[in-house]
Amino acid sequence: MGQILSEIDVSVVIVNYNCFELLDECLKSLFEKTSKVKLQVIVVDNASAEGDVKLITNKYKSVETIVNEKNIGFAAANNLGLNRAKGKYTLFLNNDIVFLEKSINTVFEFAEKSKENIFVGIQLLNSDLSKQESVVEFPSLWNTITENSFLYKVFPKSKFFNKYYQNNLIKDEPIEVDVIRGAFMFCSTIALKNLDGFDDRFYFYSEETDLCHRFRKTGGKIYFLPYSKIIHLGGAAADKNLWFKFRNQTTGKIQYYQKYFYGIKFILVLIIHWQGLFFRSLVYSIVGILTINKSFLLKGYYFLKQILVYPSNQFAQK
Repeated sequence: MGQILSEIDVSVVIVNYNCFELLDECLKSLFEKTSKVKLQVIVVDNASAEGDVKLITNKYKSVETIVNEKNIGFAAANNLGLNRAKGKYTLFLNNDIVFLEKSINTVFEFAEKSKENIFVGIQLLNSDLSKQESVVEFPSLWNTITENSFLYKVFPKSKFFNKYYQNNLIKDEPIEVDVIRGAFMFCSTIALKNLDGFDDRFYFYSEETDLCHRFRKTGGKIYFLPYSKIIHLGGAAADKNLWFKFRNQTTGKIQYYQKYFYGIKFILVLIIHWQGLFFRSLVYSIVGILTINKSFLLKGYYFLKQILVYPSNQFAQK
């Protein structure tokens, strides 16, 4: 593995689509809560339709801006930023993050002390400072069953039944995990470039799961630092178009299955996935009818509609 010779410690890549107020707040808190670490900040705007991103980025002298003519997806846009990255490390950061403390300093110091090839994630919080699920196990046939049958809700602290179980552990030290969320992914730049970054066949969702999977296959380790915390407002752009969010979530999951599951295992995981969508549709629809809640009824309709979503298999020959 080569080395990147640079005076920059961390290249921060932020993909943006509309949501300019959130981007502004993210950049402001990023610079306010980072010291001594030399940053390169790259904002990749994915053809925002609601204004000019440079009205925000020009407020910060050290921010580089890439403006795409069309929305090329989250993975591909991050890769554009990675191509410009000059830092020893790269941080993939969502535009809806608000820093509460010197989290970049914390992960930078942790990575510098580590003698391993690592990715690092930290604790994500909701706006009310409650915990978000920040780490997850790699998808498997079994945890797809437990998720779609809601066993993970019944047994939240069980490693056997809950692929999110590590989020429920009370720990003050780093723990090794499978997948860290794409909202904050701190990585060795050279390791990322050796992996060719994200697989841009994933448009929006599941790209971080795939990246962590490929990184682990190279012998890398993925750590979660539960003691460093940031606010992740979560899905700010996608929530404006709920069907866009739902459709791409199921597309990303199926694409992951297409890439890593084979034969009868692939057929079974797909059936389980579809059964889970139907069950959620049924539950939301019934609750929507009983409560006369249009939001629940709409979600019920969207879960049912997702059963008709099946992306073409781009991974069959690779």
